This record gives sequence, structure tokens and C-alpha cells, in this order.
Amino acid sequence: MRRKRLCEDPCPIARSLDVIGDWWSLLIVREALQGTCRFSDFQQHLGLAKNILSTRLRKLVEQGVLETRPSAERSDHNEYHLTPKGQGLQPVLQALYAWGKEHLFPAA
Repeated sequence: MRRKRLCEDPCPIARSLDVIGDWWSLLIVREALQGTCRFSDFQQHLGLAKNILSTRLRKLVEQGVLETRPSAERSDHNEYHLTPKGQGLQPVLQALYAWGKEHLFPAA
């Protein structure tokens, strides 16, 4: 069953979720905000299967959240970097972090 597309929904939250609404996409953005840019590093940090990571990275590039650039170390490899659109997700992730810390961990 295909996932419902929300790109034409009148609600900005629904449209946003259409782009970054699965947990792997947000975790990829989290890693990119922390400086991860190589495919192998995303895979190592997230423990994600290559096919799923490839699909999510491709979608984030298509949506303009990430962009590819040639690697400075190896000319036959690309790196993934956040665009300004992707960097705009930083406050969203900070809010999720604060909410999770407050509500999902036992009080110390």
C-alpha cells in the first residue's frame, strides 16, 4: 500500500510531514546538523540499511533539504550537505529534543 501524499494539503503541518515525516529523514537531518556528510557515516551512525538510506537521501535531495557536492577527499564520491531549507529544520529538531527530554524520560 502506498503512503498518501500530502503535498497538496491545505495544512502546512501536513505538507511538512510529506517531506520529512518519517523518522529516518529527521534522523538524517539531525546527523547532517551535527556535521555528517558521507553516506558511510550516515549508515554507521544510524545503523540503517543501504537501500533505505539511499531512498531517504534521494528524497531529501529531491525536496531541496539536502544537496550533493563532490567530496573534497575523493572525486568519485558525493557528500550530502544541508541547504538553507534543511538548516531551517534545526528549531524543529530542537523542539522535538526538548519535548522528548521533558516527557519521555523519567525524572532524575
